[in-house]
Amino acid sequence: MPTGVLPSIDKRELGAIFLGGALGGLLRVWLSQSFASGPVSWPWAIFAINVTGSFALACLATWFRERPPESTFHHPLWTIGFCGTYTTFSTMQLEILMLMDHDRYGLAAGYAFVSITAGYLAIWVGSALVRRKRAIV
Repeated sequence: MPTGVLPSIDKRELGAIFLGGALGGLLRVWLSQSFASGPVSWPWAIFAINVTGSFALACLATWFRERPPESTFHHPLWTIGFCGTYTTFSTMQLEILMLMDHDRYGLAAGYAFVSITAGYLAIWVGSALVRRKRAIV
């Protein structure tokens, strides 16, 4: 790419990402505040958000890859926008540090391990379900 030349930006795609991001972020904040846990217990809200978000992203990405929608804005709206702001692995890291600050090292390690394992399992299950449904249909 020549120096000084910016790539073209599709404002409609950017708007789709913004809208999805607003929806995902608002849902995450509402869930994390509605189901907040204490600083020394298992962070269930963020755990559930990250696992369900990983599942949703796997389903959506697999679906869009195998059945491209007519509109090009569904993919950025739901995957980049919604799932990207709904999931919050940075908050998971902060919760791990908070558990460690309260000398809950075992719980912190368990939370990290189970969160990552459950996230990968959710991705595998989500992709498999979409592919299975495609094979049936």
